[in-house]
Amino acid sequence: MKKLMLLMMAIVVSSVATAQKKVGDAVLPNTATFQGETVMLNGAGVREKLWIDLYAAGLYLNEKSSDAEKILNSEKPMAIKLHIVSKLISSDKMVDAVTEGFEKSTNGNTAPIQKEIDTMLNFFKEDIKKNDVFDLVYLPTKGVVAYKNGKEKGVVEGKEFKKALFGIWLSSNPADDDLRESLLAK
Repeated sequence: MKKLMLLMMAIVVSSVATAQKKVGDAVLPNTATFQGETVMLNGAGVREKLWIDLYAAGLYLNEKSSDAEKILNSEKPMAIKLHIVSKLISSDKMVDAVTEGFEKSTNGNTAPIQKEIDTMLNFFKEDIKKNDVFDLVYLPTKGVVAYKNGKEKGVVEGKEFKKALFGIWLSSNPADDDLRESLLAK
């Protein structure tokens, strides 16, 4: 009986361990479901600045891909999960970083989607603490749904906005080249 219990515990522990991935100081699930759409972890990495880990990021897709352009132009559900791992991240710093990311991903042409960008930036304006988790989820029938710690913050419509948002991490001019490579499946 004791051996059976140990075996059962080993199975449970191993199934939980394979259902998630440790990324820096964060643990990301291998799959995520948003409004009935299940996506799987494509790749994950850590956003660093001056050797300090700021957040762990995971890219979730319907199927694995290493083609950033194909992902950016896709009309399938996808998500970016941002798990804050540093006390240095504040609301103001996150807004500045996301603003800079939009500038880079659009080659400075944010005017056509500025209203949508402003809406997204508002989702980052409340206090941000270590271990907060943001999910930015693209659902083709709705747009980008933003969640903070599992609570829906709002929706931003538009394919061009979605492309610019995911471009922060996946464009040819990303926020972090190493993180981009980690997000794209090999």
